[in-house]
Amino acid sequence: MNKRLRQAALPVLAVGFLSPIAVTPNVQAAMLSADKFNIYGDFRLRLESDWGYEELQADGTVKLKDERNRARIRARIGMTYKPTKNYEYGVRLRTGSDSNHLSPHITLTDFDNNDTGAADFNFDKWFLKANSNGLWGWVGRNGLPFWKQNEMFWDDDATIVGIAAGYQKKFGTNKISLNTAHLSPAAGMHASTGNLALGQVVFTTQIGENKITAAGGLLAFSANADRDSDDAALLWDGNGGRDYNIWIASLQGKFKLGLPLTVGVDWMQNTKNYSETDLDPFTAANRDETEGYVFSLKVGKLKDKADWLLGYYYAHIETFAVNSSYAQDDFARWDPQSSNMKGHEFRAAYKPIKMLSIVARYYMLETIIGTEKQGDRFRLDFNYKF
Repeated sequence: MNKRLRQAALPVLAVGFLSPIAVTPNVQAAMLSADKFNIYGDFRLRLESDWGYEELQADGTVKLKDERNRARIRARIGMTYKPTKNYEYGVRLRTGSDSNHLSPHITLTDFDNNDTGAADFNFDKWFLKANSNGLWGWVGRNGLPFWKQNEMFWDDDATIVGIAAGYQKKFGTNKISLNTAHLSPAAGMHASTGNLALGQVVFTTQIGENKITAAGGLLAFSANADRDSDDAALLWDGNGGRDYNIWIASLQGKFKLGLPLTVGVDWMQNTKNYSETDLDPFTAANRDETEGYVFSLKVGKLKDKADWLLGYYYAHIETFAVNSSYAQDDFARWDPQSSNMKGHEFRAAYKPIKMLSIVARYYMLETIIGTEKQGDRFRLDFNYKF
């Protein structure tokens, strides 16, 4: 199926990119004018520290992992081209590792002499997008077309190949959106494995200066039939051979109460039935660990110079509540980093100038079941965007 998706995408992209050739010279010149192009990018310097990671051993003793302190960077640059108001082409290049479709970070130095990992460059976006009268669609590789308020069930860095479409309709101060897609999840930056079908309904209403958003949808993963393939083996925890039906409900309120206030909650439920006799021991042992929820609270905003923000998140994510190969990788040092975890994030951010934000985050967490683990992580990010 992955090959068929790529074969379907190529003719559409080719027709779109070659379309200016078929018009008159004057029209072609207008379509290629400089104001049709937009170049954007960002650079991040990250200082990261992990400590206090405890693991309960089989003999009842607790083992402390070595502390890890490192400096990392992320660099991305992209371009969009809009020949008309209804069409857009986009590409983006990022740093990272060829084998990692999540993190775009490169470790400059590890102060504890750990391995710094690979330093590669890859295109993580390339797409053709069209829209007309509330209808939209894209083909290629792009971000997940699913409304979300955090990265707990899907990491923003995990771009995905396929075809997506949707519809938006406004009525008064309300808006309803429908999102659908048939996609092939990434396995590293050069391959993909299995399939992902999704659908979502999003309702937004504006009440004065306050905004309420409610969303509900499904992420349905179908694993590659060959769970031992090289591509499937790149995914954590045997996800290359496991199906998921993850229902997600989200509610968010943005309020103007003197200061901007954002409150959010998410609930995740994987309804796929796993057997206690599954051939994969990990699947059998965690077959009932299929629920997750997240609460978030933010005060302030990050838009203009001198803006600031304070945030708090609490997450309780059971082992199979999310597909851990595509969900956030911020909270934990252990693998999989995004599930079988409960814990807190405290966040503070400030914008000394419009194009620069400084973000500090502190994480405290522990495992839900199995071998007891706990740990702390601190990150300080300097993010520059243009």
